[in-house]
Amino acid sequence: MIALHDLLSTPLDADAAEAPVCRDRGLLLDRAAFRARVATLLAVIQSEAAQRYALCIDDPFDFACALFALFACGKEPVIPANATPGYLADLADAYDVVLTDATLPSHTQEDNAHTLNARIDPQAPLTLYTSGSSGRPKPIRKTLAQFNAEVHTLEKQWGALIGDATMLASVPHHHIYGLLFRVMWPLAAGRAFDREISIEPLHLQTQLAQCGAAAIVSTPAQLSRWPALPGFAALTPAPRAFFSSGGPLALEAAHEYAAAYGAAPLEIYGSTETGGIAWRRQDQTDAWQPVTGIEVRRDEEGALNVRSPHLDHSGWHRTDDKIAFDAQGRFRLQGRLDRVMKLDGKRVSLPELEARLALHPYVVQAAIVPLEGGARERVGAVVALTEAGNEALRDAGRVLLAKTLRRHLADYFDVVVLPRHWRFRLALPFDERGKLPVSAVAAAFEPRAEGVEVLAEARCGRSGGSEDTLHYELRVPPTLKHFTGHFPGLPILPGVVQVDWAMRLAAEQLPCVRGFASIDRLKFMAPVPPGAVLTLTLAHDAARRRVQFAYRLNERECASGVIVYREGA
Repeated sequence: MIALHDLLSTPLDADAAEAPVCRDRGLLLDRAAFRARVATLLAVIQSEAAQRYALCIDDPFDFACALFALFACGKEPVIPANATPGYLADLADAYDVVLTDATLPSHTQEDNAHTLNARIDPQAPLTLYTSGSSGRPKPIRKTLAQFNAEVHTLEKQWGALIGDATMLASVPHHHIYGLLFRVMWPLAAGRAFDREISIEPLHLQTQLAQCGAAAIVSTPAQLSRWPALPGFAALTPAPRAFFSSGGPLALEAAHEYAAAYGAAPLEIYGSTETGGIAWRRQDQTDAWQPVTGIEVRRDEEGALNVRSPHLDHSGWHRTDDKIAFDAQGRFRLQGRLDRVMKLDGKRVSLPELEARLALHPYVVQAAIVPLEGGARERVGAVVALTEAGNEALRDAGRVLLAKTLRRHLADYFDVVVLPRHWRFRLALPFDERGKLPVSAVAAAFEPRAEGVEVLAEARCGRSGGSEDTLHYELRVPPTLKHFTGHFPGLPILPGVVQVDWAMRLAAEQLPCVRGFASIDRLKFMAPVPPGAVLTLTLAHDAARRRVQFAYRLNERECASGVIVYREGA
């Protein structure tokens, strides 16, 4: 192992010069090539007046070279979580220049490798960004010494297992996990990292054929998908380890790796603030074991507290993860105490998603809520619409409106964290205290007590007036009890249920509609099967105390009628 701050200052004898850094298919880039590239970039960066550089470089070798060139000339690297235009615009005050693959010089002066002797301050700062609970990207300022402490911890914990293996990764290096495991740990340990992203087993096999021994650095989302793909169980030579971080790996996937390779992936638990905290292998236990040198405890609120050499202080750091210890001193996670989630390995602030949605001209207010069930963590968005949003919903429909809002969010967030489930409401479900209960928001994604699922609702006309028209998109759950016996072998939604739904929705949104007198001009023109998505229009004629309703299925009218209510009801 070499200290990260000594990478550019130690004498480059023959052995050191040939230490592997990066595999580029059949080519091995050694430490001499690394230092030559750093020297070339250093000469360019030193000539510029800028002090803070946003590193948006996808190539891991060039990223590592630019990072250490910045350290060497005393300038500050800033690593945004992603390079979308909106996200970079939000961070405009945090950097002076953006470095991309396209802006780096393409040439390298090879003779610079042996003349370079650049001392790096161990306390050199580096800023990463993560999702804070305040609704804004949160800067995490760390020092190179903290990263150096952590890579030495990783080597103590797993260096013997990894040996001279090449690090193959399916994760980018713009987040702390990829930065540590894909770039900094290999650099300090004198083992190579691969220049390509590892996408799936057949691609992995090609890389293994080129580099031989390897360790895989990936995420639960990728690792859970790979066992179903061709070539998964036949990787040769078998990887020495699979690392996973960014969220919990499904137990079923862990067992598939154990069956194929004799061990489940090594799952790493931690955060940008703390670095790595604990690890587990689910073929052994689902509890987390602290990493070498890390102390953990549980405070009176159940929150995990950490004391670590990877922090910038020697005291205890409180996390927002709730834990419970077992008799062996290991712990299990019991949920978050704040509103930051990890989705497919990406950390995202739910308040930040809500705040960004509220900036769209179609949105009055939005609430994001975790959704239970399914094989993966997911979130849903409940959105109250402006008049323009109501118009867009009526004209384009729920699906196209959701796509519009997802495109808006994609300027600021990785696609994997965007809501996949949407509900549009006239207003959010605040309670009598003005609070917005999570349970009430989550209920928008479940069938109502009477069985119908309300996907979207919009209003046209003057609220409470004679011109009120309400528009709904409704889903008919296939499990609806009303299908039982109606009819055997050909389930059809009973007409009386359709009338009941129309009456209930009218009474909710039109306060004067009470005390129903009769249903006039009732017609049923087409059957409604299980799983159908219906549009329902409620047109209120206050002067005549009537609400005309009409159901459509795929643009075909399937039921209509007039609800008559009593005066003064």
